[in-house]
Amino acid sequence: NRIMVTASKATVPTISDQASAMQLSQCAKNLASALAELRTASQKAQEACGPLEIDNALSMIRGLEKDIQEAKASAEDGKLRPLPGETLEKCSQELGTSTKAVSSAVAQLLSEATQGNENYTGMAARDVAQALKSLASAARGVSATTDDSIPRNAMLDCAGDVMDKSANLIEETKRAIAKPGAESQQRLAQVAKAVSQALNRCVNCLPGQRDVDNAIRTVGEASKTLLSDSFPSSGRSFQEVQAQLNEVAAGLNQSANEVVQASRGTTQDLARATSKFGQDFSNFLEAGVDMAGTSQSKEDQTQVVSNLKTISMSSSKLLLAAKALSTDPSSPNLKNQLATAARAVTDSINQLITMCTQQAPGQKECDNALRELESVQGMLENPTEAVSELSYFDCIDSVMENSKVLGESMAGISHNAKNSNLPEFGDSVSAGSKALCGLTEAAAQAAYLVGVSDPNSSAGQKGLVDPAQFARANQSIQMACQNLVDPACTQSQVLSSATIVAKHTSALCNACRLASSKTPNPVAKRQFVQSAKEVANTTANLVKSIKALDGAFNQENREKCRAATGPLIEAVDNLTAFASNPEFASIPAQISPEGHAAMEPIVTAAKMMLESSTGLIQTARSLAVNPKDPPKWSVLAGHSRTVSDSIKKLITNMREKAPGQRECDDAIEVLNGCIREVDQASLAAISQQLTPREDISMETLHEQMAASVHEISNLIDPVAVAARSEASQLGHKVSQMASYFEPLIMAAIGTASKILSSQQQMAVLDQTKTLTESALQMLYTAKEAGGNPKVAHMQEALEESVQMMKEAVDDLGATLAEAASASGAVGGMVDSINDAINKMEDTPALEPEGNFVDYQTTMVKTAKAIAVTVQEMVTKSNTNPDDLGGLANQLTNEFGNLANEAKYAAVTAENDEIGSHIKKQVGELGFSCTTLVTKAGALQCSPNDSITKKELIESARKVSEKVSYVLASLQAGNRGTQACITAASAVSGIIADLDTTIMFATAGTLNRENAETFADHRECILKTAKALVEDTKLLVSGAGASQEKLAQAAQSSVCTITKLADVVKLGASSLGSEDPETQVVLINAVKDVAKALGNLISTTKAAAGKPHDDPSMLQLKNSAKVMVTNVTSLLKTVKAVEDEATKGTRALEATIEHIKQELAVFSSSEPPPKTTTPEEFIRMTKGITMATAKAVAAGNSCRQEDIIATANLSRRAIADMLHSCKEAAYHPEVSKDVQMRALRFGNECASGYLGLLEHVLVIIQKPSHDLKQQLASYSKRVAGSVTELIQAAEAMKGTEWVDPEDPTVIAENELLGAAAAIEAAAKKLEQLRPRTKPKEADESLNFEEQILEAAKSIAAATSALVKAASAAQRELVAQGKVGAIPANAVDDGQWSQGLISAARMVAAATNNLCEAANSAVQGHASEEKLISSAKQVAASTAQLLVACKVKADQDSQTMKRLQAAGNAVKRASDNLVKAAQKAAFDAQDDQAVVVKSKMVGGIAQIIAAQEEMLRKERELDEARKKLAMIRQQQYKFLPSELRDEGQEQ
Repeated sequence: NRIMVTASKATVPTISDQASAMQLSQCAKNLASALAELRTASQKAQEACGPLEIDNALSMIRGLEKDIQEAKASAEDGKLRPLPGETLEKCSQELGTSTKAVSSAVAQLLSEATQGNENYTGMAARDVAQALKSLASAARGVSATTDDSIPRNAMLDCAGDVMDKSANLIEETKRAIAKPGAESQQRLAQVAKAVSQALNRCVNCLPGQRDVDNAIRTVGEASKTLLSDSFPSSGRSFQEVQAQLNEVAAGLNQSANEVVQASRGTTQDLARATSKFGQDFSNFLEAGVDMAGTSQSKEDQTQVVSNLKTISMSSSKLLLAAKALSTDPSSPNLKNQLATAARAVTDSINQLITMCTQQAPGQKECDNALRELESVQGMLENPTEAVSELSYFDCIDSVMENSKVLGESMAGISHNAKNSNLPEFGDSVSAGSKALCGLTEAAAQAAYLVGVSDPNSSAGQKGLVDPAQFARANQSIQMACQNLVDPACTQSQVLSSATIVAKHTSALCNACRLASSKTPNPVAKRQFVQSAKEVANTTANLVKSIKALDGAFNQENREKCRAATGPLIEAVDNLTAFASNPEFASIPAQISPEGHAAMEPIVTAAKMMLESSTGLIQTARSLAVNPKDPPKWSVLAGHSRTVSDSIKKLITNMREKAPGQRECDDAIEVLNGCIREVDQASLAAISQQLTPREDISMETLHEQMAASVHEISNLIDPVAVAARSEASQLGHKVSQMASYFEPLIMAAIGTASKILSSQQQMAVLDQTKTLTESALQMLYTAKEAGGNPKVAHMQEALEESVQMMKEAVDDLGATLAEAASASGAVGGMVDSINDAINKMEDTPALEPEGNFVDYQTTMVKTAKAIAVTVQEMVTKSNTNPDDLGGLANQLTNEFGNLANEAKYAAVTAENDEIGSHIKKQVGELGFSCTTLVTKAGALQCSPNDSITKKELIESARKVSEKVSYVLASLQAGNRGTQACITAASAVSGIIADLDTTIMFATAGTLNRENAETFADHRECILKTAKALVEDTKLLVSGAGASQEKLAQAAQSSVCTITKLADVVKLGASSLGSEDPETQVVLINAVKDVAKALGNLISTTKAAAGKPHDDPSMLQLKNSAKVMVTNVTSLLKTVKAVEDEATKGTRALEATIEHIKQELAVFSSSEPPPKTTTPEEFIRMTKGITMATAKAVAAGNSCRQEDIIATANLSRRAIADMLHSCKEAAYHPEVSKDVQMRALRFGNECASGYLGLLEHVLVIIQKPSHDLKQQLASYSKRVAGSVTELIQAAEAMKGTEWVDPEDPTVIAENELLGAAAAIEAAAKKLEQLRPRTKPKEADESLNFEEQILEAAKSIAAATSALVKAASAAQRELVAQGKVGAIPANAVDDGQWSQGLISAARMVAAATNNLCEAANSAVQGHASEEKLISSAKQVAASTAQLLVACKVKADQDSQTMKRLQAAGNAVKRASDNLVKAAQKAAFDAQDDQAVVVKSKMVGGIAQIIAAQEEMLRKERELDEARKKLAMIRQQQYKFLPSELRDEGQEQ
């Protein structure tokens, strides 16, 4: 069904009728979703009903047994009728196929029962029952279509017996699962043998089979005479015996060829041919035994008998092959085996004749040659299957080679016959015959490949395994084992038999490994692996006993050897039975009438060659006896000429008919036509004459384009593979690819015609044209390469064109995805998600690169990213539905990555159940994602539809829930490593929190609570730190222990580090904000511990379950050392914190240790998590200069507070420099040598600085004038490194270098920073919800909603405004109105400063507005504050517009955008002010005043009101004065251009 969905989707773009295409597309989607639901339901059903499978299979088989008995009763009453469509041929074939399926399923059942896995045994039992169902149906069909009552009843009896024995097997299996042990295994093996014998009896009841069996028996009986010791003479003369032998040999050879012909016909034909073959064989053997009796010497007699035995064996093989083929005529390998067996009979007859007959020299060679030619003639009758493994170009080479040999042989025949050189004549005939056989074989294979390569034919598919290979290996192993146990076997024969066994068993194991990696069926996968293990183990045991036998060649060792062969033969038999499952068989090719027509010239030429060759050899035979016969010479010359002509014709036809060439030419023509159409459309678009298509929607066109591009993308690699080495596939793939270009071009032109922007029109058409041109280039190279691997010079060109085409497909695909997400067309995304789910079920093509933990880690990261995207979709559904398409696209890509990782995670999981559980949860997540993506598309198209919005939020909730299930399934996979991932995430949160605390401390705002001292916290810190050391030990040992212990250790260490961070923060605040540097030292010390713990958790996760000598174990030890060092450092810092004499020294020691650790991370080859710009890097190097100056000053003063300040500054400066250096060096645009240079100087700078700090440490401990003098040289070294670093940074940027201190650059960055700040504020607003309060009778709750909506729209508008201002800034620099790098341009600098301050003001005002809106909604602020904030936004916006207008070109596009954005801000602000004023006004009107009824109370009320009024008036005056002063102050700092404008505001 999945194949059907894929095929339907691939067909959609090629259907020209719009309605049909849409209907097929919709049906394919419906089928895909129904299949997905069915898969989910069946998985759940399997989980629920797994243990009942065996009982179910048993009851099903008992039911089948009953059905067979009923059929027998009907047959006896004469009421058994065939069902519609049943024929004897069809039912016989089905019976043969289902017999193999039952054998295979039984082998699988035995293997699973041996392992004791109830779940998989249940599946295998179900497979046995299903196969038996097919067998019962076929057996009933055969009986119903057989007229003779004896074979009819025999068939039903045998089928009933099979059912009975199979039911016994299932019962025995059930017992073996419940009570495993050696005894139950033995019983199982016996019952399975009984099933196998019953199956053989069943097959032997088939019509035709009995006759073949009779013939096999005839051959066997007749061959018994060869076992006699003496062969008496018949008394006839040698000439008589020889004549008779020649005659019966010709008869037997003809019968063998007739058997081959009959196997393609009906069962009656086969019965007749095999009976005749048996009769002819008996006659031949009789003549052969006569010849043995007439032989002169004992050696000659032995030789004849040996040859007769060979003929007997090859005859039996021929009949067995015929029998196998009659039960399974569709099997592609069996026909070849049969033809090979017939040729083996011919060869063995020739060998005997050559030895026994004493004719005139040259005669027997001619007879042998004629027999050989007769046996290969059948190959050309109907070459519908591969004759050999040769490729098309190998066939051409073979024809060329053999034609050369044949030419020489023909010349030799004629020359030697003329001169009566008869021995040489015989050699020439033999050589010519061999060459003709080679030519025929190559021609038949070439004809097959030409037929198959026609696009209307369907090529055969290779099976999972080659049953013929398994059967051959099985036969060879059995024969070798027989030789081993033969008492007459010598030592050297034992060793050669052992070699044969080893060779074939290793081939079988490799075939199993390959099959296991290819099959998607989990049960078959297990079975192949298990069978390979059994074969390997039994082989190892046999080899051991053979070695012992080789060491001491005695009876006891020989007996051990014999005992060891039994299990091996049984294991190989089981494997062969399993491999014969029709499910794994090849699918034969179906050659179309056009294919047959293409083959005809090659076949005709080859037949003509064979015919005239036969005539040539017959003529040569009589000329060898009588060379003086002129008419015969002219006949010979005629034949010779015909042979030469037919070979020439054969070669010409083969060259002309090379597969794929005609199709390549057709495809090239199609693509050229497509390019012409695109060119015409482009011209029409340029001249605005491209008429829009009205008959089709934009979304449908998009879908058509996307579908065509997807199918073309899928065909790139198949075309390349065919062009490299598979000529027979080239035509198919090229024709397929070309068929998608016409719909693509139609859809692209339609899409372009509906796009209003001419720029976008041209983009679509240009990219489509680029793709078509790259495809054309690829087709030219593919045609040239032609599937011939020997054309080496084309391989590189092909590779290049493939790469170009992939890039073109990616570009067009990306453009389409963007357009689709912008317009809300999500069909392609839904398909992509479904595609990813389906691909996840396939077996991965490549071996997994990492282990389960690696995939688990990546999957956790991706799953969390999906959760974030989903959350953002919910947010955008309320604020900006237009962004939903982009987010849906992002979600699609993230899910694609997750599904791909899940495929490998499932393969590397410790057992299949965990793997399938992960895939199941990811699949369910995928289905939820498709629903969410569909809703996102719907909401984007109709943003005000509240029902769709609700549905989207519900879908998002389901996706989030499914994400948690995926995470849970990963946790089940490896609970310990999952706990490590969670712990690492928690630790990074703690580190971020400590960074914030350091910011507070540095700002001097980390105040103590109450009157606590550090002593109150010291003990708690020390105790917690020691507990953390214990956790560290558990964590390290957990890497080698169980997942459970690892999980406990990870969770415990996170709890402890959280507690430690909290107590250290309390300790730091107890030191008081008057000593911020010491606070920072203390928090840095615990931050180092947290970092080390995070690193330790990551390395523990990587090392989990690895052996002791694995490199990850070494990393784990190093991380543990760092952890212990940092905890020790924290303990020392805690003890020294209150010691004024040593706390500076301690802080410096901790900083030195920290820098060393940072340097180790910097020096590792691990790339940084993100990259940064060279400007950022240079900005970070500035801090080092300050820190160096501070360090030198501290070294000179030796004051503890200076040293602490230096320690803190140094730590920050060096860490920032190292991080930004590595991030900038790994930027994708930085070349390798510049990267190496930057990293080298970064390392030198940090090392130089370390040297300086270590020197300062020495000075503190032992101050001296000399040491202080040396400080200068240390600081110079650091300064030198910094200079080198800055030069390296400039080299990174190359010609585009900008100075980070340049005001224009700062302006750009500030603008973008302001935009980011505004967006952050807007996000904050989005998360707000109005407070709930009791609803009073006269109060409206609408105001808060209004505030939030208005504030949100202002934030969105200001964000757009600032971005537009940034674009304006860039445009001005590009136009040269503002210098890119102003040297002395104070004016430009001032302009930039004005722009910066204005942007900052907009950001600050928007932030205030958001805060005010927040407070107003929460009820903490007045409407007045809100109104004044909104007015401030409007004012600062106006100022920003003025700052841009000063230099800008009024008509430029960017300026217009800027103006529009400014107006949007103003509009939004006005709306907010109106809403707030209205609300305030309404509130004043509606506010009920409660007047006290008592007189005194009433007067008091009046006085209070008057007092409040006077106070408010005074406050108003003061506020006005304050505003005036602020404005005056601001005015002083404004750039000259803005002063007048600013005044107006």
